[in-house]
Amino acid sequence: MKRTLVIMVKEPHPGRVKTRLGRDIGMVGAAWWFRHQTRSLIRRLRDPRWQIVLAVAPDREGLESCIWPVDLPRAPQGRGDLGDRMGRMLRGMPPGPVCVIGADIPDITCPRISRAFQALGSHEMVFGPAPDGGYWLVGAKRAAALPNTLFKGVRWSTEHALADTMASVPGLRIALVDELRDVDTKADLSRL
Repeated sequence: MKRTLVIMVKEPHPGRVKTRLGRDIGMVGAAWWFRHQTRSLIRRLRDPRWQIVLAVAPDREGLESCIWPVDLPRAPQGRGDLGDRMGRMLRGMPPGPVCVIGADIPDITCPRISRAFQALGSHEMVFGPAPDGGYWLVGAKRAAALPNTLFKGVRWSTEHALADTMASVPGLRIALVDELRDVDTKADLSRL
């Protein structure tokens, strides 16, 4: 079965992406950074071991966008909070292991993605933790078998996001891979 890597992307318009970073460096600068970071990430992660699917937002604009590579399949993220959108992506992909990542993590590499997919050989789910208590990657061995409780009650954008998500899938074998940091502020940028 084919492995699928879903990259969550937004159209990089000033004031609509990376707004916390935008408060530090300006909304235009934050949108510029996101656009170039995302394009670099997509280029770096092209690998014959998995298929890349772009989960786009806003839906219609993302599906028609000229910003992202035209050869990659796209799926609309749809409505709802982050858990609703990630759950839709996990369950909506072809049969086989699926990993979902954000586009604002500069240190994601093919070896790190490969380790996540390898972890799904002996685990039902995998997470890539972040130092702030969230996570940069979530993956499932068989997304169709995930419980309906997945992502329920998660306190998004808090230090509890990973713990809450893991608690939403009791009884599943869960692996953790590399801890990586996303970019939300100017201080995060200076750590790169």
